[in-house]
Amino acid sequence: MAKKTGEKYQSIIEAAVKVIARYGYHQAQVSKIAKEASVADGTIYLYFDNKDDILISLFKEKVGTFINTARARIAPLEKAEDRLRELIYMHLWQMSQDRDLAIVTQIETRQANPNLRAGIYEVLKHYLDLIDEVIFLGKEQGVFRPDIEHRVARKMIFGTLDEAVTSWVMNERNQNLVSLVDPIHNLFINGLKVAKQ
Repeated sequence: MAKKTGEKYQSIIEAAVKVIARYGYHQAQVSKIAKEASVADGTIYLYFDNKDDILISLFKEKVGTFINTARARIAPLEKAEDRLRELIYMHLWQMSQDRDLAIVTQIETRQANPNLRAGIYEVLKHYLDLIDEVIFLGKEQGVFRPDIEHRVARKMIFGTLDEAVTSWVMNERNQNLVSLVDPIHNLFINGLKVAKQ
C-alpha cells in the first residue's frame, strides 16, 4: 500500500497540481510530475498506485483541507445566512489564491473514467454535506423557507459557485473572483428567505 504522508508526498501533490494544470490530465505523465517534484520516477510509486491515484489524492488533500478550514470558519457563526456567506467567500477566495488548483478542480477532475469520478465524488460529498448543514440550519432558524428541497438548494449553491470559478478559469480574466461573494450571497438569500408577512 502506498504511503500517503510525508514531505515527498506533499511535494508530489504540489507538483501534480502544476503539471496537470499546465499539460492537462492526459498529457501529465508521471515522469513530468516526478521532475517537477524533484524526485525519481520510481519514487512516485512509493506514494501512489498510478496517475489516477495521484489525481484523487490531490483532490482529497486540497479539497479535504478546504472543507476542514471552511467548517472551522463557519462553526462560530450562529446565523445560517452568515454561514452561507462565509462558505461562498471561502470557496471563491480559495480558488482565487491558486489558479493552477482552480484549473485542476474545475476542468481536469471531470474525467470519463468511472473510478476517478467515484474517488472524486467521495471527497466532494463531504463538501455537499457541509452545504446541506447550512441549508438545514437556515430552515430550523426560520430564515430559509421550510418547503425548500435541500438537494435542489444544494445543487443551486454548489453549481453557482462551480460555474463562477469555471468561468473565471476559462476566460482567463483578471477579474477579482471574491468580488462575486456578495452578489451571489444576495441571490441565494433573497431566493431562500421566508417571505415577510
